[in-house]
Formats: sequence, C-alpha cells, structure tokens
Amino acid sequence: MSGKISRSLSTAPAGPGGGDGDAAAEREPAPKRQHSPSSSPLQVFVKAKKRINDIYDSIDGYVLDVVRFVNNIPTDKDLLTADQAENIQALQKKVKGIKEVLARNHMKVAFFGRTSNGKSSVINAMLRDKVLPSGMGHTTHCFLQVEGVDGDEAFLTVGDDGQRRSVESVAQLGHALHKEKLDESAVVYVHWPKQRCHLLRDDVVFVDSPGIDVTQGLDAWIDAHCLDADVFVLVANAESTLMQTEKNFFHKVSERLSSPNIFILQNRWDQTANEPEFVEVRQQHLERTVAFLVDELGVMTRAQAEKRVFFVSAKECLLQRLAESRAPGALPPVLAEGFQSRFFEFQEFERRFEECISKSAVQTKFEQHTQRGKSIASDLQTALSGLYDRAQAIRAEKATKRSKTKARIESTDQQLNALIESMKDKIYAMTDDVERKVAVALGEEIRRLSALVDAFSAPFHPDPLVISVYKRELHAHVEAGLGSNLKSRLSDAVATNIQSNQAEMTGKLLNAERMTQLVPEEKRHLVNSLLPPRREPFQVLYRINCDNLCSDFQEDIQFRFTLGVTSLVRRYLGSAQHGLSMLGLIDQPTRSIPATPRTPEPDKAGGAAGDDLALIRRLAVSTVGSQGAVAGVLVAGFLLRMVGWRLIAVTAGVYGSLYVYERLTYTNQARERRFKRQYVEHATRKLRLIVDLTSANCSHQVQQELSGTFARLCHLVDESIGDMRGEVSQLDTEIAELDAVAGSAKTLRNKASYLASQLAAFAASYLTDIS
Repeated sequence: MSGKISRSLSTAPAGPGGGDGDAAAEREPAPKRQHSPSSSPLQVFVKAKKRINDIYDSIDGYVLDVVRFVNNIPTDKDLLTADQAENIQALQKKVKGIKEVLARNHMKVAFFGRTSNGKSSVINAMLRDKVLPSGMGHTTHCFLQVEGVDGDEAFLTVGDDGQRRSVESVAQLGHALHKEKLDESAVVYVHWPKQRCHLLRDDVVFVDSPGIDVTQGLDAWIDAHCLDADVFVLVANAESTLMQTEKNFFHKVSERLSSPNIFILQNRWDQTANEPEFVEVRQQHLERTVAFLVDELGVMTRAQAEKRVFFVSAKECLLQRLAESRAPGALPPVLAEGFQSRFFEFQEFERRFEECISKSAVQTKFEQHTQRGKSIASDLQTALSGLYDRAQAIRAEKATKRSKTKARIESTDQQLNALIESMKDKIYAMTDDVERKVAVALGEEIRRLSALVDAFSAPFHPDPLVISVYKRELHAHVEAGLGSNLKSRLSDAVATNIQSNQAEMTGKLLNAERMTQLVPEEKRHLVNSLLPPRREPFQVLYRINCDNLCSDFQEDIQFRFTLGVTSLVRRYLGSAQHGLSMLGLIDQPTRSIPATPRTPEPDKAGGAAGDDLALIRRLAVSTVGSQGAVAGVLVAGFLLRMVGWRLIAVTAGVYGSLYVYERLTYTNQARERRFKRQYVEHATRKLRLIVDLTSANCSHQVQQELSGTFARLCHLVDESIGDMRGEVSQLDTEIAELDAVAGSAKTLRNKASYLASQLAAFAASYLTDIS
C-alpha cells in the first residue's frame, strides 16, 4: 500500500477528532506540476503507436493467411488437431481485439463496481464538480464517458447523434431513477474542460458504468466497452469484503485482454473512522485484494498490487473540493475523523494514476501487446513447424499403405466367399433346431392348458354380456400365458444360440488367426456397431391369437342333472363314439396344417363320419326329451307292479335328493368350472392345429435375425473393399496435396520469424529506453 503521501490537503479543516490532520498539516505542500505538450512522453507514445500499428497490420494479414491455410487443410488428413485449429483461429480474434485497442487516440479508464459503491462519486471528485449522477440506490443507468475538451464550456452528447446538450441533462439521461432514462448499454459522452482536470489534458477519458450486479449481460458489456480500456478502476465498498460478482467481472475481462491494468479503491473508508479495529480491517482488505490481483488474476506481482489499492472516501473528497471552489468565507464541510489521511490517500491515488499514464503510457499500452505479438508469432511458428513435420511423415505412410491395400483387396474377396458358404449351413441348422424345440414346447404347454385356464380369476356371471367380456379376457390371459411360458422355456436358449452365432460371424470377420482380416483396422469398430448392445436378449415372437383362434367357442353352462335321461343318453353316445373310434370303426379325422390359424381345414372323410355321429346324437337326445314323460309313466307303472310301492318311494326319494343336492350345489363357481373345462377342450383342439405353423414362424424369425446380421456384416465387408479400391486411386492425389501443404507451412513459418524480429526491434527502440 502506498505509505508516503507527497500531496497536501488544501485549506480544509479536519472533522471532529481528526488527530492525524495536525501531523499532515506540517508537511510541505507539493508544487503543482506544469503540463507541457512538447515535453510530454505522449509524443513518444504517438510515434510508438504508429509503429506498432503498422506491425500489427502485418501480423493481422499474416494470421489471416495462416487461418485460410488451416481452413483449407482437409480434416481427414490428421495434420492438425481440432484444438490446434481452434487455437489458431482464436489468435485471429485476439489480434483484431489488440488492433482495436491500438487504433484509439486516447487512453481509456473504465470504472466498475457494484451498485452504490461510489463509482460516480470518484469521477466527480476527480472532476472537482458534481457532474455525474450519484446517491443512494442504482443511480447510473447507462455508460457515461468523460472526455477532455478544449475551452471553458462543458457539454454532453448521446451516442453518435452529435447534438450538444447541457451537462445538467446527464442527471435525467443517466440516472436510473428518472423516467426518461436511456438503455443501460447506451453511452453518454460528457465533454469536460481540460483545464479543470489535469488528467484529461493528454486525451485520457473516464468511463462510468452501471452496477455490475444489476445486469446479466456482462459479456456484452465487456465486448462493447472494455476491450479498448487501458486501465480499470474497481470501486469497492470498504464496509464489506470484495464480492464474487466483482471478481467474476474481472475474470471475464482477463479472459479477453492480456494482463489488464487494474486499480482498486476501497471507498467509504470514512465509515470506519470510529471503529477501534479499523487497522486490522484495513490490513484484511489489503491482503484479500492483493491476493485477488496476484493469485486469482495473475496480472501483477505482490509489490505492484500493494501500490494499486487505496482506502478513500470519494464523497468527502468531492465535498472538500466543492468547498474549495466556493467563495472565501464559506463554511467548510463537517467531515469524519481522519479525513486528512483519507484525502491524502485519494490524492496519492490521483498522483499514481497520473504517473501511470504520463510516465508509463508506452509500456502500459504497448509492452504487453508487444509480448503478446511475440507469443502469437512463436505459437504460429511452432504450430506450422509441427504441421510441416506431420505432413512429411504422413506422406511416407501413404506411400507404404498404397502397396499393402492393393494386396489386401484380393485376399479379402476370396475369404468372404468362403465365409458365406460356411455361415449359410450354420443358419439352416439352427433354424431347424429352433423349429423342433418350439413344436415340442408348445405341445407340452397345450397339455398343461387346464392349469393355465384355472389360474384365470376374473369375475364370472352367466349373463351373456358378462360372459362375452369374460371370454375376451380369458383369450388374452391364455395368449399371454402361453407366450410367457414359451419365452421362459425357449428364449434364453434361443438368444444364447443367436448371440453365439453372431459372435462367430464377427469373429470370423476379425479373427486374424483363422483367416485374413476381412475388415480394415480403421473400420473394425463398425462391426460392433452393427450388433448394438440390447437391453434385453433377442426375443422370439410367439403369435398365438386366441381371440381369433377360439372365436367359434360356444359354452354350455345350463344345469343338467347327472342322472337325467338326457345326460345319460349323451354320456352313452359319447362312450359309444369313443369305443368305435378305439376299434377303428370310425376313422378319426386327420387334420392337415392350415395355411393360417384362422382357417383350419379338416379331412373331408373324417368330417363326414363325425357329422353323421353328431346327427344320431341329436336325434336320440331330442327323442328322449320329447317322449320322456310318457316313458316315465310306463316305467313307473311297470316297477310298481314288479317291486312294490315302498321300494319305488325309497328310490324316488334318493333320486330326488340327489337331484335337489346337485341342483343346489350348481352355483356360479360350478358354472365357471364347467365353462373352463369346455374352453380347455375347445382351445386344445384349436391350438394343436397351429403347432407346426407357430414353430415354422419362430424359426423364420430366427433365420431373419441371423441372416440380417450376416447380410449387414457382408455389406460392411463389401463397403470396405470398395473403400480400399477408392483409397488406392486417391493415395497419389493425397501425396501431392501433402507436398503442397508442407511447402505452404514452411513459407508461413519463415514469415513468423520475420514478424518476431520486427517486434524485437520495436521493443529495443521504444520499451527498453523508457524502462
């Protein structure tokens, strides 16, 4: 921190308790320094500026040539990485930014800080008048640029309109609380007489900004107003520590500019006048601020940083200077204890600030740009040398690769034909095995169909509408159950076989021990992409449409007494039919495999025998039903004569009791059991018709999966062969292109050395003498 203060306070008494003011009063006042244009170091600055601008014009053209050269290099040549290309293109933007800074005719000082930290008050104190809006809250709404102007009249302009306005109107144009405020990205130019502020005499301008904590567009601010700033003044609030918002802003600035020149003012230091530990607070602020400049930003050394931090009260300085400009005899402002020390420190800040501009203008403006120019030339020279070496190495590789590629094309074509014949036999063998396994598994599931149907537990009711819904749900249950059971029995085995065959296909393509590699090394990763990892193994789709297959199912759930005449006749006829079938007197119908599960076509001879037997059954049942009453009376009369009425009564009672018991126990659950039993019998017949069709369908799916995989692999090999043939025809052209790239890289590399020598000569002429 600046400890020696060489400037004295002009006739201003200290505030109450200003003990350090007495000691300050004993110091000799520093004489006012005269500004002489002829002796100003800025004359050297003008010459140096013209020279370095000429050099950077050459650098800009050179970088543009390099960028065009890099953009014309094919990306597939592997001569330049993407990061290297981006770094070279970024240099073009960097050079343009430096040229924009060098093209200005003045030194620009930007004041930044959070809202109400006192940025405008600092500028007002330096201008010795209350020109810029200041006060409580978010006062500065737009950018205000203060420039020196010849003459005694101060005025302002807005943007590029050129219209002169009174300085008083800045209060309504730049004040955030006024209704007619400008957009926060707008710039108001305040033209202030040079003789009223010695810092404006050498074309130095001040830029006041809105609070960096009230707007999100910091990047746009930096691009629009900060890229051409030579000095940044951060006005911080001494009542709090340095905030992350302020740090983030200067991190963004340092990303765009090489080593920004920063001063930090800890404003409102008068608020600590009555604090007993203000010395410790000052030391804490100093350490944290220096750590930010040195450790985080890395823009200066610790010794330099300690000379760039000041503890001031801009409001007190402004009040004191306004009091100095009043008529003699006016009452001085009442200021806090320790005002002289703070005022001296503000003057010290102004002195060091003026010294930085007047004595070190060339170094401040050009030294870092000279070093940056050397760095740019060195980086490009290194990149171009590496590019030249890689071009020569790749050219040699291309020549060797051409001879190997031609020999490989013939070998690949022969091995592919042998592989195709081998894999065809394996695919056919596997599809036959899958078809057999599916047929066996489906037959076993059909035999266990009753258990699957019994597991169905939807509500049952004899109402026709409910039964219709019940059928649909039962169809879906059976279809899902059969599919799930078949998957659990077969899917793992089928998926394992498919994966092993697919792995064998890719292995034969890539296994160098068994045969010559069919896929080039640079495309071997595409083989795995043709077999993307599945979340689940390959699943065979078992298409069993029970809804259509059992659409002709008609249930019979009416109550029928087991010992009733009709039931006995039906049972007898059924047993008779079964006996005849067992004896071979009635041919069992032989079903052929239908074209689809919906259209089974039974054998015509067997169908005719079944139709005749069904007709006999219906006639017998109808005859018994129509004549049952007469037969019952005749049988009762016969038995009455033969065995007596007691036995008949007992028999009738037992018969009636059985009927009543069976009738009472024929509940809804009994109907459901009969319904399921009938459904199982019907579905079993239907499902047996589609066993062969389903197994053939599953084997076809497996064949499609394996054939599709092998076809994609073969297509990849064919593409590789075509690529190799095209590669051979392009290698000669690529070798010629590499020769051209190497020649251009060598020429541009030599030009980088020339530009570096120009910058070294500039540094020797202008920077060494000043230092």
